[in-house]
Amino acid sequence: MKADVLIIEDEQELAELVQLYLEKEGIQTALAGSAEEGMELLSKKVFNLIVLDINLPGMDGFEFLQQLRTHSQIPVIIVSAREADEDIIMGLGSGADEFVTKPFAPKVLAARVRALLRRSTVFSGKEIKSIRFGDFELDAAGYNLKLRGINVKMSAREFEILRLLAEQAGTVFSLQEIYSKIWGQEFGEISAVSVYVQRIRKKIEEDYQYPEYIKTIHGKGYLFVREKLL
Repeated sequence: MKADVLIIEDEQELAELVQLYLEKEGIQTALAGSAEEGMELLSKKVFNLIVLDINLPGMDGFEFLQQLRTHSQIPVIIVSAREADEDIIMGLGSGADEFVTKPFAPKVLAARVRALLRRSTVFSGKEIKSIRFGDFELDAAGYNLKLRGINVKMSAREFEILRLLAEQAGTVFSLQEIYSKIWGQEFGEISAVSVYVQRIRKKIEEDYQYPEYIKTIHGKGYLFVREKLL
């Protein structure tokens, strides 16, 4: 798999071990020992995914992620020794796509990286599309959503769900179907789909409690209204 992954981790031995496993898969990597160094590398090169530690010297991982999401929807996997529910919720709420707790097996993290890369638009092999609805433009090539030309802060998983529904507007997807396509798993916490849809609605709907774009079809799932596409 051809990809460029940025590893932001201040434990050099761990960073190099993760790097070794990813490069065995043919994935190119770059290492940064701090969030500031990671930002500098991002300003010089395009990466397809970031592996991000939370406990970093200087700017921590949460602050880095919040700054990143103001202009980029690149997929992010958090790795952290913190395993309290509030830390996981904060990480995912800040725009991370996965949260892996330390200690972990590097080969397991490598598998998570591969799975998230496969699900991203960059590696989907599908025709690049630009989808417009209302004042929004969903740019599959740039992997972002814009409102009147301004980037909307979204996680990669939020983007993927919105893209799935918008690309096949008029089609009802069950929670199980969405979970299987986006998470790449048949079994898991399927209720997470509803949480992500609610987050998306808060970003694109004028009143998320009375959505115009993403409708709930009771007993069946979710549907993006075809007539809303421009």
